[in-house]
Amino acid sequence: MKLLFLSILVIATSLSAADPKPASSGLKWQKVLPKTPAGFTMKTLEVAKYPEHTVELYVYVPDAEGTRPCILDIHGGSWKARQVEADKPMMERLAQRGFVTALVSYRLSTEAKYPAALHDCKAALRCLRAHAKELKIDPERIGCMGGSAGGHLSGLTAMTTGLAGFEGDGPFKDQSSAVKACIVMAATQDLIASNRDKTGEGSVLFFGASAQDQPEIYKAASPITHVRAGVPPTIFIEGEKDTLKIGRAEMMEKLKALGIETAVHTLKDAPHPFWMSDPWCAQTVDIAAVFFKKHLGGPVP
Repeated sequence: MKLLFLSILVIATSLSAADPKPASSGLKWQKVLPKTPAGFTMKTLEVAKYPEHTVELYVYVPDAEGTRPCILDIHGGSWKARQVEADKPMMERLAQRGFVTALVSYRLSTEAKYPAALHDCKAALRCLRAHAKELKIDPERIGCMGGSAGGHLSGLTAMTTGLAGFEGDGPFKDQSSAVKACIVMAATQDLIASNRDKTGEGSVLFFGASAQDQPEIYKAASPITHVRAGVPPTIFIEGEKDTLKIGRAEMMEKLKALGIETAVHTLKDAPHPFWMSDPWCAQTVDIAAVFFKKHLGGPVP
């Protein structure tokens, strides 16, 4: 692929996930494309079928015997674009680091309003546990990650671990949707603060109303609202050239006050969807592999 010199990136919204634009440093970037790595098989599982969309999981399963911890990826796209393919290279690389990795195609805002997307993420986690044996997953060791809109959903999925009111009516109710570790990439965590003085088209489409009209929905959908004792370790990865992610710093302070591990990693010269292109995809995988190995462990023969 032809390499492009980077110029200044302008971010239109904190939750968009468009292809990265050039940044200012002269650093070169290269978009990465999906390709199932040798030694792995990608399996597709149906999570739930709705008239508007069939929720699916795409899982990279090792050919080797044994069990591994699992990482669920939740893609971005302003909650309205399906960007599973763009996240596959990152999850393929993480699979090679000793994990079973999976991506969920949740219902978009053009298909069903919030909390449908969150319910689909919860159902996907339950589905992974229901199929743990065939997927070679240790059901006790599952984490989640996501970027942009997927970062919001990843944070919300993690912070609502153990709260029955957020499970929804999806299948596999005999299984848990808990996660043991979480990574949030480039995502706002306080939707009340970020929408207080504006009416974002993407947010209104996702929630069906503005924050001014339905503040209680925006508050309940904000990961920062649900920080409490017992939520999983959560770290943040952000791009230096991206916009400020509202609520991230405040959420970190709440986590620290509870003694829950948290940190922020800022990638130099990185634009908003940094995980879709190298060198930042590689940097993201390095950070994620260390974090998840610490909290989920490695393969068991």
